Amino acid sequence: MCRNIKTLFNFAPPATELEIRDASLQYVRKLSGFAVPSKANEAAFEQAVAEVAASTRRLMQALRTQAPPRDREAEAAKAKARSQLRFGTLTQQETQ
Repeated sequence: MCRNIKTLFNFAPPATELEIRDASLQYVRKLSGFAVPSKANEAAFEQAVAEVAASTRRLMQALRTQAPPRDREAEAAKAKARSQLRFGTLTQQETQ
């Protein structure tokens, strides 16, 4: 799946409408193969983004967990460290 789609569930504060729409847009872009649709496909593309966003909202409202909400800043720091390690800007010892 597209690496740009981020986990939205169980964060404090909860995901915003913009984050939900951005994830939906990335999903539709991946499925359609269009970063920007042609004028002929624009209406169908935007409708798909809206429908995926609505489904995402319903899913997130229905999900339940016992886990405490994750901290956005802490998760971003972990992702940055993984990326630096993966792409060789840090050695294994520097991350410990």
